[in-house]
Amino acid sequence: MAAAGPSVFLLMVSGQVESAQFPEYDDLYCKYCFVYGQDWAPTAGLEEGISQITSKSRDVRQALVWNFPIDVTFKSTNPFGWPQIVLSVYGPDVFGNDVVRGYGAVHVPFSPGRHKRTIPMFVPESTSKLQKFTSWFMGRRPEYTDPKVVAQGEGREVTRVRSQGFVTLLFNVVTKDVRKLGYDTGPVDMQGAWGPSLPQGLPQ
Repeated sequence: MAAAGPSVFLLMVSGQVESAQFPEYDDLYCKYCFVYGQDWAPTAGLEEGISQITSKSRDVRQALVWNFPIDVTFKSTNPFGWPQIVLSVYGPDVFGNDVVRGYGAVHVPFSPGRHKRTIPMFVPESTSKLQKFTSWFMGRRPEYTDPKVVAQGEGREVTRVRSQGFVTLLFNVVTKDVRKLGYDTGPVDMQGAWGPSLPQGLPQ
């Protein structure tokens, strides 16, 4: 009798939250967490973390370098809900309070190998001048109670946001048994578009 094929596949993600560019700010730290569909489960590593505080480099780039490691393994039966990493960057305001300086999210790359991603960051905006002044005066900037909302489409469009800075991530992606379950994750063509073998349900 033939052995049954695998019923789950694995996605192994390592790498690091490498650096950031926030021209207006210094002394920042970063939190990350993963958001994924209901068919996914972490099996090893950490699905969230918080970096050290870093100061701008003294060179022309003025980069904020964290090199903060990411290492997590997921299992799933279905590519729908492919994991995203959500980043939140914080730093002190003029009163010394920790306030959010940027949110951003990106899907874990679908194809195995080494990938570099630069994520544009944004902050929620107060909708009125009075709210802006009050939040500045009280040292309370608008922020999300749950940063995972950044990875979800619903409700985001009613939030006014302002672009602010970039964060660079390095990913090393390894998959196991994805092809055996009938999904093809590559190769990606030169424009970065998926070929016709994109499995149903993967975000584009």
